Amino acid sequence: MSYIASPVDADAAAHHTGPSGQPAPGRVVVVSASVGAGHDGAADQLGRRLTALGWPVERWDFLDLLPARTGQLMCGSYHRMLALAPSLYQRIHDTTERAGRPGALQRALLGRAQSRLLRRLPADTRAVVSTYPLAGQALGALRRSGRLSVPVITYLTDFSVHPLWVAPGVDVHLAAHAIPAAEAAGHGAAGTLVAGPLVDERFTPAGAVERRAARARFGLPADERLALLVAGSWGVGEVARVAAEVRDSGTALPVVVCGRNEALRRRLLAAGIRHVYGWVADMPGLMHAADVLVQNAGGLTSLEAFASGLPVAGYRCLPGHGRTNAAALDRAGLAVWIRDPERLAAVLAELMDGPRGRGQRAAGLALFASPGGPAHAVVRAAVSASVSAAPWIPAPRDVQDPAYRTAPLGTLTDLAQGGHR
Repeated sequence: MSYIASPVDADAAAHHTGPSGQPAPGRVVVVSASVGAGHDGAADQLGRRLTALGWPVERWDFLDLLPARTGQLMCGSYHRMLALAPSLYQRIHDTTERAGRPGALQRALLGRAQSRLLRRLPADTRAVVSTYPLAGQALGALRRSGRLSVPVITYLTDFSVHPLWVAPGVDVHLAAHAIPAAEAAGHGAAGTLVAGPLVDERFTPAGAVERRAARARFGLPADERLALLVAGSWGVGEVARVAAEVRDSGTALPVVVCGRNEALRRRLLAAGIRHVYGWVADMPGLMHAADVLVQNAGGLTSLEAFASGLPVAGYRCLPGHGRTNAAALDRAGLAVWIRDPERLAAVLAELMDGPRGRGQRAAGLALFASPGGPAHAVVRAAVSASVSAAPWIPAPRDVQDPAYRTAPLGTLTDLAQGGHR
């Protein structure tokens, strides 16, 4: 049976104390992976918030725990597939989705990583959080076997949940929204909690003055409609094609962020796309300058746009998680997935100036309205572990997101399979 975790005691979390009122000593270990920027971005924000609540945090890269530079090889292969053979990545994604568990090679590597995880865990560890699917698999196996006695928590960085995100032994899966929580439950997650997104607090809606200042800083036109195109830290996908199509649609000027893909930046400039950037440190400012976000992966950048009050469209999405994330965001009413190129101009215009855009802005901002959040959920688990030898088990409760506060789990499962509010 899958449970929805009970609300976090915010006072206890903020004061780093357990039910006895005594300080809860120890630290939280967060295990991420430098695969793109989304997993590390969530881990970074979680670490900042836990530190602000008084909890020491240790961050690890799961790729470093794999033997003989295997992690770097895996990451490089994944990058090359997305850039050069996206159809191959789609086939692998579909195969692993049907299998629902790691393959033989992955299981062998995870076994090696488990030993390294145990050796490195500080003695005062009170909870371990994963923001990467394979890290969750390794930690869940340790927890299930009894070799790890503290709670294991997975934070789902995607809106769609691949089965590899869900591992037996993991105590609770934290989600940004009820749809990924329900998908995790459908894959057999032992506990799920809608805890909200993890986004840098600099991402906020902009007023007219901030908007003008942001456009001036980036050298952007003051009075044009601007579509911000983002393709992750690697700059992969049909970015040049999308930029040309947005420009030729006549609805907005494309403003393209290429991440660390310098070759793409040069290619776009040579093709006559005027506003092109490489790695941008001030993404909150660039979102303040834009009218709409066009993305292809549905990850952290989409959440940052929601926090900025920016409507979002998925278009020519990456295979695998890019398309499943686009579908999940569309079902949630948070972003529209444009599947037909002939609809591009009309949908962008509707998002920038019509009721659809206003509805999406409101839905996106509502994600951040709930108190508490993922850090408080982690603290609750850590406090429980520090004051009791018993394992921390989520209590059966309704979803804690206000929009779904009274929704039973069956309703949420139906939502994940195609409906939306």
